[in-house]
Amino acid sequence: MTGSPTRTLLLWCPDWPVLAAEIVDGIPATGPVAVLHANRVVACSERARAEGVRRGLRKREAQGRCPQLTVVDYDPGRDARAFEPVVAALEELVAGVEVVRPGACAVAARGPSRYLGGEEAAAERLIEHVAQSCLVESQVGIADGVFAAGLAARTGRVVAPGGTPAFLAGMPVEALGRSALADLLRRLGVRTLGDFAALPAGDVLARFGFDGALAHRLAAGRDHRPLAVRQPPADLTVTAGYDDPIDRVDAAAFAARALAEQLHDRLAGHGLACTRLGIEAVTEHGQELHRVWRHDGLLTAAAIADRVRWQLDGWLSGSSGRAGARPARPTSGIIRLRLIPDGVVAQAGLQTGLWGETGEERERAHRALSRVQGILGPEAVVTAVLGGGRSPADQVRLVPWGDERLPTRPGPPAVAAAGGAGAGGAGAAGRGGGIPPWPGRLPPPAPAVVLPSPLAATVHDAVGEPVVISARLAVSAPPARLVVGAGQPAEIVGWAGPWPVDERWWAPAEARRRARFQVSLADGAALLLAVEAGQWLVEAIYD
Repeated sequence: MTGSPTRTLLLWCPDWPVLAAEIVDGIPATGPVAVLHANRVVACSERARAEGVRRGLRKREAQGRCPQLTVVDYDPGRDARAFEPVVAALEELVAGVEVVRPGACAVAARGPSRYLGGEEAAAERLIEHVAQSCLVESQVGIADGVFAAGLAARTGRVVAPGGTPAFLAGMPVEALGRSALADLLRRLGVRTLGDFAALPAGDVLARFGFDGALAHRLAAGRDHRPLAVRQPPADLTVTAGYDDPIDRVDAAAFAARALAEQLHDRLAGHGLACTRLGIEAVTEHGQELHRVWRHDGLLTAAAIADRVRWQLDGWLSGSSGRAGARPARPTSGIIRLRLIPDGVVAQAGLQTGLWGETGEERERAHRALSRVQGILGPEAVVTAVLGGGRSPADQVRLVPWGDERLPTRPGPPAVAAAGGAGAGGAGAAGRGGGIPPWPGRLPPPAPAVVLPSPLAATVHDAVGEPVVISARLAVSAPPARLVVGAGQPAEIVGWAGPWPVDERWWAPAEARRRARFQVSLADGAALLLAVEAGQWLVEAIYD
């Protein structure tokens, strides 16, 4: 905080929330548009300003001044996404860009001014480049420090070196962007930044606190921190081209080994390791092939080479799949191969577990299953992940081998650790630890077999009448006989229920209402039944 401010170039895009709404949502910025947050205008278009709309107005007052006003909700995520191409365009010409906020970014002026022939020439070049690349109008201000450069950008001004305090002195205190502080300063008779900067620093700290002291430094033309430049992401992709098209598996294995070692060395140079690998290939006829491999550990050079070799083998050999089905082989040999580290972590970012996660046997199994995926695709090998839910089918999610094992619905950790699919376990463990209790869950015991598609059934009482469930969950008569599909009737010797489930009632297209029963039959079988829209269904079988 004791050094002199850095000579800063700041590029500012006026009315950026309005432009972001046009870029993302297609709302024309040429019309009267206002962006609102907490029922107040935070940005408006030029035409809206011509109608009297100003920042800080309430929605009703803004619409009263401009009845045809288009109102857009403030979305900082939308503003940031739309601004990313502008930052990328700047990084094509200058290095070390700091995003101050969506719509404004800063860079040290020394490098661009020397490379592009002076500060004014650099400003003109950046404005022109952003306009041509992104079709966005912008203004540039240059001054000593980010704060002063931001104010200079409002008028497109280049403040001479050392002239920043004089430039700021005539600015109103509202330029600090602190409305409460500005209101208090005006009531104390301090109306400009020059008046504020003239106050003793110790008195400002004692009266206005730490934030007031920072504002005091800005008013005097002294930034409280240096530029926090954004480092462009390193290009870690490796590519190899081949004059002779690769159409044999042995040649593909050799190419895979060399490219895998190159990728691993590049990652290691940045202190990174790969957990998800994209493999792209282009054939001589222009056909493009792509596959993503995932791994629950760190991919070593040998592991990368194995996966590339397996994938090339699957593409080139067209190995037989289930029931003799063969994937379509490429129309010609491969002339370009590309490896993309789609998921990277710090090299010390993953750690193997204490039990059951290391050893030669596990590695062999992993290599075998990955080999099957290379031939038949990632969805050919799946594992079950247990989570929360009200029925056994809701609690299980099938995840491709090597993918992150995350449940679709939050559930108790004890269920996943136990390895059981029972709803009873979910209910017992789901009452603590901040896990959703899932009201309407099945009581124990859990069914052993969950049918992929429920079977239609009918249930009758002792006199042969169909058993129905009322809207208030009243059972018309005790269930006595069950017929599954076109099968023979089976006697029901015991039953429990109903357990109602009324899910997503607030979304009519996704709403589901049903009641479930547990029944035991005379032959010793036990079933989980459900009634939905008057239809009986067999959902699961108990062991």
